[in-house]
Amino acid sequence: MELVLPQIDWAPFAPLLPVALGGLTALVAELFLPPGRKHLIAILSLIALAASILLSISSWGPVLDPDQGMVRYGLHDAVVLDRFSLFFYLMLGLIGILTVLLSMGYLDTAAADQGEYYSLVLFSALGMMLMAAGGDLIVIFLGLETFSLGLYTLAGFWKTELRSNESALKYLLLGAFASGFFLYGIALIYGATGTTVLRQIAAFLADGHPPAPLFLIGGGLLLVGFGFKIASVPFHMWAPDVYEGAPTSITAFMIAGTKAAAFAAFLRVFLLAVPSLHVQWLVAIWVLAVLTMTVGNLVALVQSNIKRMLAYSSIAHAGYLLVALVAGGSSGVAGILFYLVAYALMNLGVFAVIIALQGHERERLLLTDYAGLGWQRPVLAACMAVFMFSLAGIPPTAGFMGKLYIFSAALEGDYPGLAVIGVLNSVVSVYFYLRVIVIMYMSDAASPPSLVPASAAAVLAVVVSVLGTLHLGLFPARLLDLARQSVSAITG
Repeated sequence: MELVLPQIDWAPFAPLLPVALGGLTALVAELFLPPGRKHLIAILSLIALAASILLSISSWGPVLDPDQGMVRYGLHDAVVLDRFSLFFYLMLGLIGILTVLLSMGYLDTAAADQGEYYSLVLFSALGMMLMAAGGDLIVIFLGLETFSLGLYTLAGFWKTELRSNESALKYLLLGAFASGFFLYGIALIYGATGTTVLRQIAAFLADGHPPAPLFLIGGGLLLVGFGFKIASVPFHMWAPDVYEGAPTSITAFMIAGTKAAAFAAFLRVFLLAVPSLHVQWLVAIWVLAVLTMTVGNLVALVQSNIKRMLAYSSIAHAGYLLVALVAGGSSGVAGILFYLVAYALMNLGVFAVIIALQGHERERLLLTDYAGLGWQRPVLAACMAVFMFSLAGIPPTAGFMGKLYIFSAALEGDYPGLAVIGVLNSVVSVYFYLRVIVIMYMSDAASPPSLVPASAAAVLAVVVSVLGTLHLGLFPARLLDLARQSVSAITG
């Protein structure tokens, strides 16, 4: 009997290949480069991510096959190439580039093993992209584990620092626990439907098969796994300690990339595979959104460490994104995509300022360390102020437009109460964001630190982030249009 090998369409994998090859090359290149040339590994990583972005842009229109409804599948529906996955490829590529720029000056101050570091960053980005493109629950799980394993290692990259080791251990233990929930949920869904392919699950339910209790339990376990990755309450316990102890550049990567990848898979699973169960999981998401917004903002009020404050801030922002998920529809999902880009730019910008201020000194992690910064470093302080205004949702910044779209989607979806709760939480958050600005401009430093020139790469990351934050606040229409084009793949 002749063995017939399956035909593989490599087009869905094209934007992933440069990142995978870049990760492998970065790992090997360190063996052959002298210590003074380690920055070439960072440049190689930037080239790999830029190549992925260019391939994603080229795939947006002509590469997609109109006969398949602007969707292409690889490996029997396991990997999906559509505008939804391409949108996240572009976003994650940008997040990866900004992370590498943050890391270039940051690693030079600590003489770390740069080949391993950049390789892990690229493999983590690869896992995030795979998670966004997953058309099968198993592929989504593989993507989740790929980026999680890289981040477990990166969180503990400062091997001689106790807080970094503690961060990695907590993330590993709680992450493994959450992965167990996610994998068990996949097993139950397979037991109820006989498949793990998302569009086959959707077809199974559309044929009139009532969802079995086994299926509903499996969906609940998936929700727990996603809730951990987006740091929603009550699955948020790991975030403050992990973000505080991890290297600052990795905290920035985690705070932006993890949330983007998790929401990409979240949206694809719950809107493509199980749209008919909207009513069943709507109440749970509503409760999670309210708890996540409220707890994140209230606890952030009392933080004195800027990384912990931003950790609880990220929890609150996950709640805002869940508001749009409850609203559903093309407006809600497009609002999530727009907000994720804005969220990534403003958070990466804040961490870029923190790293740019570090130089060869200790990191400025306490809020009091920023006293007098407005007069010591006026340009960096002004950029920090822009990011804080954006996080608070004050116009004309990207954060304001993102919240406007999300709360508008809630009103459009007939959830006025949820929109009101979101607006009230946003008002509460203004206090701790503006507190940073007040400290920078209205407090005097007890002992002014020595002014050390900032890393050129970190300054470039600050410039890109602040320009992006202001551009999306003043001219949001183009990105929102791209987001709307992207969501048609999963919302019809």
